Amino acid sequence: MPFRLTPPTQLTLLISVVLAILAAILHYTGISIPLVGTHTFGTLLVGYLVLLAGNLIEGI
Repeated sequence: MPFRLTPPTQLTLLISVVLAILAAILHYTGISIPLVGTHTFGTLLVGYLVLLAGNLIEGI
């Protein structure tokens, strides 16, 4: 069963990159942001899932 992959839109890519950078900054600096807090792995996971959805679902 082959997957039909499509390139993500620029907005999807930008959101996933911002979330990944935010997770890295939170992890390595120890800064705490109220909505994200100490959930750096969860933030990175959400960023990856956004990018994955952008590749698997056409138009996102």
